[in-house]
Amino acid sequence: MIVETEAYSQEEEACHGHNKMTQSNKSLFGEPGRFYIYKSYGIHHCLNIVTDRENFASGVLIRAVFISDQNERLASGPGLVTKTFGIDISLNSLQVLEKNSLWIAKRESNLQKKDLVQTTRIGITKAKNIKWRWYLKSSRSVSKRVKGDRTPKLKKSKHHLSL
Repeated sequence: MIVETEAYSQEEEACHGHNKMTQSNKSLFGEPGRFYIYKSYGIHHCLNIVTDRENFASGVLIRAVFISDQNERLASGPGLVTKTFGIDISLNSLQVLEKNSLWIAKRESNLQKKDLVQTTRIGITKAKNIKWRWYLKSSRSVSKRVKGDRTPKLKKSKHHLSL
């Protein structure tokens, strides 16, 4: 389950498409509902979903994912998301909902606005005061919480021993 995201738009400086379309960012200007994948600082890949409209750079970065029955911190950051799922530039421009080697499935949810924390984006130096980052308050898989928002306590499961 995706538990943390950040949004970007060509109208602000932190967006890869702020100045112009290039060979490396052209999928960000493409059809909404496709993946935009890039390598950050030459180290790790980042997974984004193209949003809004064609010829307008906008997207949502997938910052953290909760994976049931796995270490809760396994995919708690953009680089860890792509490492965990084996995502690299070869998957750039794939459609999000087509079941290729990578896709996002719709999940039924009763989430409400009160279940989310909206805050400023992290890991950027430009346009950093825009509140375009959201995370699921109840998740322990979030990469970084806002000051004063404590990580929820670990829910202990009941284990039964049969002889």
